Amino acid sequence: MKDIIASQPYHEINIGETKVTLLGTAHVSKTSADVVRDLLNSNHFDAVAIELCPSRHNALVNPDSLAKMDLFQVIKEKKTAMVMANLALGSYQQRLAEEIGIEPGAEMKAAINVASEKHLPVILIDRDIGITFKRVYSNVPFWRRFTIFGGLLGSLISREKVSAEDIEKLKEGDMLETAFSHVTPSERDIFTPLINERDQYMAARLQCETGDYKHILAVVGAGHLRGMNEILQTPPEGANDTVKRLDETPPPSKWPKMIPWIIIGLIMIGFAIGFSRNSDLGWELVLDWVLINGGLAAVGALLANAHPITVIGAFIAAPITSLNPTIGAGMVTALIETYFRKPKVEDFAALRKDTAHLKGWWGNRVSRVFLVFFFCTLGSALGTYIAGFRIFDKLT
Repeated sequence: MKDIIASQPYHEINIGETKVTLLGTAHVSKTSADVVRDLLNSNHFDAVAIELCPSRHNALVNPDSLAKMDLFQVIKEKKTAMVMANLALGSYQQRLAEEIGIEPGAEMKAAINVASEKHLPVILIDRDIGITFKRVYSNVPFWRRFTIFGGLLGSLISREKVSAEDIEKLKEGDMLETAFSHVTPSERDIFTPLINERDQYMAARLQCETGDYKHILAVVGAGHLRGMNEILQTPPEGANDTVKRLDETPPPSKWPKMIPWIIIGLIMIGFAIGFSRNSDLGWELVLDWVLINGGLAAVGALLANAHPITVIGAFIAAPITSLNPTIGAGMVTALIETYFRKPKVEDFAALRKDTAHLKGWWGNRVSRVFLVFFFCTLGSALGTYIAGFRIFDKLT
């Protein structure tokens, strides 16, 4: 076995009666995939743990799962942004596969396939990608969330070729970190849930599983190797508590939730002051609100190449939904777009391939719904602040 693994970064750790071989891999390396395959065929292991969560595992072994997505349900359950981020990550992986000729995550797929052939248990040790995104989201101020999400999508659906720097990061081994390449490592509020917390989580998951097996091969990106090795040197007591703690989404602070209501209150006060001075001024302020808020949301719909009725719907819905934080213009327009341009079976089937390229996001009816959601939400948010400042400028 040591001959097989000699060229790869790894650590061997004993946790109680269980031996863990922690193998650091590169997500764009054929060699890593070959080493994983050879190690599992050596019959030294009775289980394999991999750096995947259930949703990413499902996407890898069942690439047609997107075709079964209920788009109306996604929108109604307010999961649109999360699914869009997952789609963007998948498109980035597809572009990598096309540009460098190696499918990202090939070593994980090799581990799953060989384990299936040899009837070995597969342990999914990574934290759910949705929870990781939510913890990144909750870890930053509300005003940075749009820039992070927009930057993530921009970097993933860009026309530019994948940079040599990004490929080198993948050789060090973390797909999610590379997806956030537009964010600097010094921004600890992002990198803590993205990297450090996942080191803790995956190490704790391994510690929870060790009692059931004699020798586990743990396949993780090389970027996690050092952090996980240090954690696994400590006693496993409290591992279950660590998993539970890191699986939680921190409750949001109360005051950011109050901000939309405060803004609405100020806007309504502005209207009241305007009408108290004279009705002409009051109606002028209302007209500004409708034209600016509705107009920018409609522009967002046009940028997404939405159906004409969706554009009209954006103009009508945005000034109303902006006065009710419980529902957004993006949600309304996404539902309208879905109704008037019902995605076909072939749209779902081609979703992963189409979203690998910028043009495909607008050409596929499913991904275009997500663009409608994003651009209308952004347009309405901008319209709320611009119209609000204009109203109070006219009152002073």
